[in-house]
Amino acid sequence: MVERTLLIIKPDGVHRRLVGEIIARFEKKGLKITAARLIRITLPLAKKLYAVHKGKDFYAKLVKYITSGPVLVMVLQGQKSIQIVRKLMGATLGSDALPGTIRGDFGISQPPNLVHGSDSAKSAQREISLFFKPNEILNYKMTDEDWF
Repeated sequence: MVERTLLIIKPDGVHRRLVGEIIARFEKKGLKITAARLIRITLPLAKKLYAVHKGKDFYAKLVKYITSGPVLVMVLQGQKSIQIVRKLMGATLGSDALPGTIRGDFGISQPPNLVHGSDSAKSAQREISLFFKPNEILNYKMTDEDWF
């Protein structure tokens, strides 16, 4: 099933110059970028993004961290994109993430943990709408799409 998901390369990924490496992993897996924007997330937007964690002990740290520097927000599309993104990101803690995953290869701790990805179709729809209007998400066919 073709689906869309949100991926955020967090401030540590941008500051450590890992944007290209991270994007390449998703493209090599067959996902396509249908929208992308380099931004600085505002406090109100961060609170909306992490609203599901409000009241948890780590909520304030998440909000503070995601607003601390530039991030790259993207919509990725492909077969089972949510599942693929979650697997490629790896476990939340870099120390727990398997080698070969983004957090396993580049992560050290939590936070920072380099990337955020939607955890379900419902979350993906909600999160994508926070960052992109429907007309900002492109619909196009890759020349190798039939292979995936």
